[in-house]
Amino acid sequence: MPSHIPSTHRFPPAMGEALQERRGVTLLPRSCCSHQGIASTHAELAGCKMTLTTTPAASITQAFFCLLLCIPWGSSCPPSCQCMERAGAKAVLCSSRHLVEIPKDIPKDAVFLKLDTNSITRIPSNAFRHLSHLEELDLSRNAIEKIDRAAFKGVAAGLRTLDLSSNRIRNIPKEALLALNAKLRLANNPWHCECALQEVLWEAQLDPDSVQDITCHTAPREEYVGKPLLQVLDAGVNFCSVRQRTTDVAMFITMFGWFTMVIVYVICYVRHNREDTCKHLEYLKSLPSTQGHAETTSTAL
Repeated sequence: MPSHIPSTHRFPPAMGEALQERRGVTLLPRSCCSHQGIASTHAELAGCKMTLTTTPAASITQAFFCLLLCIPWGSSCPPSCQCMERAGAKAVLCSSRHLVEIPKDIPKDAVFLKLDTNSITRIPSNAFRHLSHLEELDLSRNAIEKIDRAAFKGVAAGLRTLDLSSNRIRNIPKEALLALNAKLRLANNPWHCECALQEVLWEAQLDPDSVQDITCHTAPREEYVGKPLLQVLDAGVNFCSVRQRTTDVAMFITMFGWFTMVIVYVICYVRHNREDTCKHLEYLKSLPSTQGHAETTSTAL
């Protein structure tokens, strides 16, 4: 019998593992680390292919450390999205996922976030507060109707692009947008043309390619409906001055009302005092004269 057996024909894999188990040694295959984990994206962990000692406690310890290496301790990706690297930055792609609200578990290191073509109806306060690295946010082609004042709190400093086009936005708090340094896309929404939208148009950084598509769906005057907001403003219309005139008229009416009430009160007060004065004079006349009483007394004497 040969003194040794060539390694390529020594034992079948199963028999080799069985012999190794009999010797008290177990080999963990390289697949112990899932390819879905963060660790496998950086390198195939050589530590996953390791030999466990014959001591049960040591075997459990080494298996535990293998699991620690393989568990994705970094930021996880929402189940309805896809996370990938784009130009060395984290991109989270949640397009066309039938979402009705903004996912809560978006990775904190996300730089690009696409939430377009969903059914999101509202952007609540602090929706992106934990995304301090966010630079591009796409919320286009949703059903957004309401945007809270603090919707973009926490991302104002670093956000470069914000796409809100093709939604159902009629009006928006100017505080939500004017705090941003991002380039805004607001086209194809049923806008109500008013002072707040005019201030956004004047002060915010709008995308020049989409500003012509900001159209008045409703307006204080019917002649502005259906026209681009920029065209209406170029014609000399100032929605903020209209609001100022309305405020002035309301203030004038209020002051006139108070002045009228004061005059009515003074008139009633004077009439009431005059009636009291007349009654007092009549009372004094009804009293007997002191001089007449003295003359009567002297005659009697």
